[in-house]
Amino acid sequence: MLIGLVGKPSSGKSTFFKAATLADVLIASYPFATIKPNNGVAYVKIDCLDKDLNTQCNPSKGYCINHKRFVPIELMDVAGLVKGASEGKGLGNQFLDNLTSADAFIHIIDISGETDAEGKETKNHNPTEDVQMLENELDMWYLGILKKVWKTFARTMQNTKADFSKSVAKQFSGLKVAEEDIKDVIRKGNYDTTKPSEWPDNLLLKFAHDLRHLTKPMILAANKCDKPQAKTNLETLKQNYPELTIIPCSADSELALREAAKAELIEYLPGESDFQIKTTPNEKQQQALDKIKQTVLQPYKSTGVQEILNNIILNQLKYIAIFPAGANKLADSKGNILPDCFLLKDGSTALDFAYALHSDFGDNFIKAIDVKTKQAVGKDHKLKHRDGLEIMTR
Repeated sequence: MLIGLVGKPSSGKSTFFKAATLADVLIASYPFATIKPNNGVAYVKIDCLDKDLNTQCNPSKGYCINHKRFVPIELMDVAGLVKGASEGKGLGNQFLDNLTSADAFIHIIDISGETDAEGKETKNHNPTEDVQMLENELDMWYLGILKKVWKTFARTMQNTKADFSKSVAKQFSGLKVAEEDIKDVIRKGNYDTTKPSEWPDNLLLKFAHDLRHLTKPMILAANKCDKPQAKTNLETLKQNYPELTIIPCSADSELALREAAKAELIEYLPGESDFQIKTTPNEKQQQALDKIKQTVLQPYKSTGVQEILNNIILNQLKYIAIFPAGANKLADSKGNILPDCFLLKDGSTALDFAYALHSDFGDNFIKAIDVKTKQAVGKDHKLKHRDGLEIMTR
C-alpha cells in the first residue's frame, strides 16, 4: 500500500518523510522545496510473533529488534498544496496527479503557527485554516472528477437505468475506488440515486466529500509540537475537528534520534519514549538530546512519527499482520525463522491469506494450521492480528 504525505509548503513533510525512511531528500525552509514526489520505505511497528513462540525471527524484509517487528510500507512525499490547487494553482495539478495511487493520506500540519498559508515565515498563524484549506481542495478534486461528466452521465444513467454504484466507480477507477465503496457512501448518506440528474451542487459536493473520506482516509500529524504555541494550537485544532484523528509529533526530533542511532551515539527504537546513550556525546549533542527529551519525549511519550504510521495502517486502513509459518517448523528452506509478515485487511480469512501467498495455495487449499494453538482451521476462518498460519494444500 502507498501512503501520501500532504500539506501546505514548509509544514515539515520532507522532514517527516526523511525521519520515517532515512532517505536522502532535500529539506529546506522555503516553499516548494519538493517538486517531484519522493518515494521511500517506512515501517509499521508490531509485536512480533516470535515472542509468543519463544524464538528470534530473521525477517527477509524490514527488521526486528527486541521482538518489535517493523513491516515495510511505501511512503510518498509530494509537493506542497496551496489554496486553489484543485484549479491548478501552484503545483496543484501535479500534486493531485501524484496522489491518485495513494491509499491514505497523512496531513502534516505546522502546529507552531510560524508559517502562513503559503509556507512563508510568520507569527500566530491559525493551523485550523490549513486543515480547512486542504479538506476543501481535496473535496474539490473529487468534485471536479464527478463534474467532468456528471450532466451527461446522470441523464444517461437515469434513462438506461444503469447501476449507479458501478457507473460512479468506473469514473473513479484511477483513484482505487471500488463499487462497494460507492454503495457504502450511498447507504450511510441516504442518497437518492433514482434521479441523480436532479442533485443540487451542494449535494454533489457532500457526496464527493463522503466518498473522499471513505476511499482516502486521512489523519492529521500536528508537527513541530515542541514549539511555544503548539499546545494551544493543538487544543484549538481538536476542538474544531473532533471527528478527525490528530496526533502531535516532532519530525525534527525523530530524525535527530534516528540519525544519532545510525551513528551509534544512542540506542533508540522508533516509537519509544526514551533512548540510551552508547558513547559520550559532545556538549552540543548532549544539549540537543536533552532538549528532545524535555520538550518531546517526556510530555508526549514519543516523537509521534511511528504512532502516526501505525495509526494510518492499523486503525484507518484497518490492516492486520499475519505470519506464514510451519506448525512444527518455523524456519524456511534457508533456515530463516518467520522471515515474512503480510499486511491483510481486517476480516480476511485463511483462504484470503493463502491467495496472498500464492494463487496455487488458494486454488489447492485444504486447511490451515494455527501455529499458536496447533489447531486446524477452515477456509472461512477469520484471521486476527498477529496470527501465524501454515497453509495445507492438496
